Amino acid sequence: MAYQIITDGSCDLGQEIPQKTGIKVVPFYVTFDGENYKKEIEQISVREFYQEMVDHPKQFPKSSLPSVQDYVEAFTPYAKEGMDIICLCITVKFSGSYNSAKTAADLLAEECPNVRIQVVDTMVNTVLQGLLVLEAARMQQEGLSFEETLAGIERIKSTGRIIFTVGNYEYLIHGGRIGKVMGSAASTLGIKPLIMLREGEIFPIGISRSRKKAMKRLIEQTKEHFSKLEESPDDYQVAVGYGYDYEEAVEFRGELLSSLQTYSNIEKIDIFQIGATIGVHTGPYPIGLGLIRKYDR
Repeated sequence: MAYQIITDGSCDLGQEIPQKTGIKVVPFYVTFDGENYKKEIEQISVREFYQEMVDHPKQFPKSSLPSVQDYVEAFTPYAKEGMDIICLCITVKFSGSYNSAKTAADLLAEECPNVRIQVVDTMVNTVLQGLLVLEAARMQQEGLSFEETLAGIERIKSTGRIIFTVGNYEYLIHGGRIGKVMGSAASTLGIKPLIMLREGEIFPIGISRSRKKAMKRLIEQTKEHFSKLEESPDDYQVAVGYGYDYEEAVEFRGELLSSLQTYSNIEKIDIFQIGATIGVHTGPYPIGLGLIRKYDR
């Protein structure tokens, strides 16, 4: 039986990739004034979102999760056609999107009892969530069944990591993602934080004196990560994530690729723009990478 892959807007796959792959994305909302919420991509582009932040550096936008109704509307057309659904949501440690989707699935179970709707806490977000969703789509394209794809997702999701830095601590402090004491001390010193996301939570993994050194350190951390695992990047999907500055992302990708090619056969790395869901916490200048093991390795 055919099944549909759905994800929330935290996946940061933009518009083109979901259209090409047939993935349905349920957007998050973003607001700059606390009153008027706009659907990301559908009502405000990611570029506009970052431009607003850059133009008004003292303004702290907020994001809001898709509602139960948003998910009901996303699920219904497929359920009515008798299609099973796999819905991959941002880590529950960052958002209640999973709970909205779960409630919507429970509501539809009464109407469409023969349709299976499996909601997955991916334990990841942003670029890394995008990579996991694309792996799920690859499993589907390669003929894996509903159950096999779910098993594949569960098998690889904990291998996911994001290694990144931000322009400053202000947005992390404001979003409650990092301790105020650590944040204010670092802001005063102008230190750049190095951060890793693993199993749904963020952890500081170091500091750097400058942006350039921070990016160099991210590349070293990546090498250390693979070395510790005794695994090859060839067995992983890797992508660069950035906020406002695309040119910087291209430069970073070049340096990362050069490093990876000294210990693997990787030939290309995609660049994804980090969306508003995570951008409200990082500010306009996040940069880093996501990596996750390929399902068939």
